[in-house]
Amino acid sequence: MTNRWQGLIISVSSIVLGLLIGAIIMLAFGYDPIAGYSALAYGAFGNSYYLGETLRLTTPYILVGLAIAVAYKMNMFNIGAQGQLLMGWIGAVWAGTLFDLPKFIHLPLAILIGGLCGALWAFVPGLLKAYLKVNEVIITIMMNYIALYVFNWLIHGVFSDGKDQTDVIKETASLKSPFLEDITQFSTLHWGLIISLVLVVIIWIFMKKTTTGYEFEAIGYNENAAHYAGMNVRRNIILAMLISGFLAGMAGAMEGLGTFGFAFTQGSVSGIGFDGIAVALLGALSPIGILFSSFLFAALNIGKTTISVEAGIPNELVNIVIALIIFFVAASYIIQWAMEKLSKKGGR
Repeated sequence: MTNRWQGLIISVSSIVLGLLIGAIIMLAFGYDPIAGYSALAYGAFGNSYYLGETLRLTTPYILVGLAIAVAYKMNMFNIGAQGQLLMGWIGAVWAGTLFDLPKFIHLPLAILIGGLCGALWAFVPGLLKAYLKVNEVIITIMMNYIALYVFNWLIHGVFSDGKDQTDVIKETASLKSPFLEDITQFSTLHWGLIISLVLVVIIWIFMKKTTTGYEFEAIGYNENAAHYAGMNVRRNIILAMLISGFLAGMAGAMEGLGTFGFAFTQGSVSGIGFDGIAVALLGALSPIGILFSSFLFAALNIGKTTISVEAGIPNELVNIVIALIIFFVAASYIIQWAMEKLSKKGGR
């Protein structure tokens, strides 16, 4: 069995097992799992408004999932996507409020600045990893907290006079679309979805069809062998983190220029950046897989807002289902062990 098929089976099995055990938990607490999952599905895509909200949340999930996948290609775990997302968010909003330019210049410029801010935040752990062998997991986790406090300080002390949010971006920097709002009953769906879909294709081509993508994979498999073969390991480590940070920063730009239109202070470092790790793993670190896993995670998170109203089930139970799915992805060796046992029995 190829790694691609094995990854697909593990992802699907994780989803099925998560939903199944979630149903058992609902039954144990006296709730109807059929009603619960029906309400969850309705809240995710039961009408055009809910579908629009699900697609809107899919957008940053795709970009953060791609960010994690690019770094993991080099056998690096970028836990700092949340911090890079925040830097991209504040950078894009800064550009969106500062400049006075035509939309065809202003909007791409604001998105680019958001991506570059995320890349700059990822450059530091990339540099430390490349030249000093500093563990990227530790440094990126630490930089998430630095990003949170810098983000909040910039909002309070630089971009507003002690307020908890910035000014609204100018219309020329907005990703909002009256057309998309009209067809989705005035949801927050915006043109960022198209940008994320384009980047899925670009990253797939980069990973599968380019020399640099091949070098990323080779270094990820065996850094010493890649160095012996003449590949510049340090340069590729830094480049991988820059690309990863740029994608995470783009996710922040989608929030700042599309979903909200401004930046506001955050209470913690949890959020889309951390969810994106699970999205990437569930999508087997493949751009196409990430596309589908992003939609699933968005559907679960949007759908859970109506499950208590429609079925009387606490929406915390949906968090348990999400956690179970993540658990089975992380504990994929359990599913692999079961697959090996079944294949041995079938071969008798």
